[in-house]
Amino acid sequence: MRADDYLKYDYILAMEARNKDRILRICGGDPQKKVFRLLDFSQNPRDIADPWYTGDFSKTYSDIVEGLKGFFAFLRQKRSL
Repeated sequence: MRADDYLKYDYILAMEARNKDRILRICGGDPQKKVFRLLDFSQNPRDIADPWYTGDFSKTYSDIVEGLKGFFAFLRQKRSL
Protein backbone atom coordinates (compact mmCIF):
# COMPACT_ATOMS: atom_id res chain seq x y z
CA MET A 1 0.00 0.00 0.00
CA ARG A 2 1.35 3.36 -1.05
CA ALA A 3 -0.17 6.81 -0.58
CA ASP A 4 -0.69 7.25 -4.33
CA ASP A 5 -2.83 4.08 -4.41
CA TYR A 6 -5.57 6.18 -2.84
CA LEU A 7 -5.83 8.21 -6.03
CA LYS A 8 -5.76 5.15 -8.31
CA TYR A 9 -8.60 3.08 -6.84
CA ASP A 10 -12.29 3.60 -6.17
CA TYR A 11 -12.31 1.31 -3.11
CA ILE A 12 -9.62 0.12 -0.73
CA LEU A 13 -10.62 -2.89 1.36
CA ALA A 14 -8.99 -3.95 4.62
CA MET A 15 -9.43 -7.19 6.50
CA GLU A 16 -9.54 -5.69 9.98
CA ALA A 17 -9.72 -2.37 11.82
CA ARG A 18 -5.98 -2.34 12.49
CA ASN A 19 -5.28 -2.71 8.74
CA LYS A 20 -7.76 0.06 7.97
CA ASP A 21 -6.10 2.38 10.50
CA ARG A 22 -2.69 1.76 8.92
CA ILE A 23 -4.11 2.40 5.44
CA LEU A 24 -5.58 5.68 6.64
CA ARG A 25 -2.21 6.70 8.11
CA ILE A 26 -0.42 5.88 4.85
CA CYS A 27 -3.01 7.79 2.78
CA GLY A 28 -3.26 10.71 5.17
CA GLY A 29 -6.96 10.14 5.80
CA ASP A 30 -9.99 9.21 3.73
CA PRO A 31 -11.60 12.40 2.39
CA GLN A 32 -13.37 10.52 -0.44
CA LYS A 33 -14.68 7.77 1.89
CA LYS A 34 -13.24 4.85 -0.08
CA VAL A 35 -11.50 2.83 2.66
CA PHE A 36 -13.58 0.05 4.25
CA ARG A 37 -13.20 -3.24 6.06
CA LEU A 38 -14.46 -5.98 3.73
CA LEU A 39 -17.06 -7.10 6.25
CA ASP A 40 -18.44 -3.55 6.51
CA PHE A 41 -20.47 -4.66 3.49
CA SER A 42 -21.99 -7.61 5.34
CA GLN A 43 -25.05 -7.84 7.61
CA ASN A 44 -22.66 -8.28 10.54
CA PRO A 45 -19.76 -5.77 10.19
CA ARG A 46 -16.64 -6.99 11.94
CA ASP A 47 -13.00 -7.91 11.40
CA ILE A 48 -12.22 -10.99 9.34
CA ALA A 49 -11.05 -13.88 11.52
CA ASP A 50 -7.26 -14.09 11.26
CA PRO A 51 -6.19 -17.72 10.81
CA TRP A 52 -2.75 -16.90 12.20
CA TYR A 53 -4.42 -16.52 15.60
CA THR A 54 -7.51 -18.70 15.24
CA GLY A 55 -6.03 -21.58 13.24
CA ASP A 56 -9.45 -21.72 11.55
CA PHE A 57 -8.93 -21.19 7.82
CA SER A 58 -12.53 -22.24 7.12
CA LYS A 59 -13.86 -19.34 9.21
CA THR A 60 -11.56 -16.90 7.41
CA TYR A 61 -12.71 -18.24 4.04
CA SER A 62 -16.37 -17.90 5.09
CA ASP A 63 -15.77 -14.34 6.29
CA ILE A 64 -14.15 -13.39 2.98
CA VAL A 65 -16.97 -14.94 0.95
CA GLU A 66 -19.54 -13.13 3.11
CA GLY A 67 -17.72 -9.82 2.65
CA LEU A 68 -17.35 -10.24 -1.10
CA LYS A 69 -21.02 -11.10 -1.55
CA GLY A 70 -21.93 -7.94 0.36
CA PHE A 71 -19.43 -5.84 -1.57
CA PHE A 72 -20.69 -7.10 -4.95
CA ALA A 73 -24.29 -6.41 -3.87
CA PHE A 74 -23.22 -2.89 -2.89
CA LEU A 75 -21.58 -2.38 -6.30
CA ARG A 76 -24.65 -3.72 -8.12
CA GLN A 77 -26.87 -1.39 -6.12
CA LYS A 78 -24.64 1.54 -7.11
CA ARG A 79 -24.63 0.18 -10.68
CA SER A 80 -20.83 0.11 -10.61
CA LEU A 81 -20.74 -3.54 -11.62
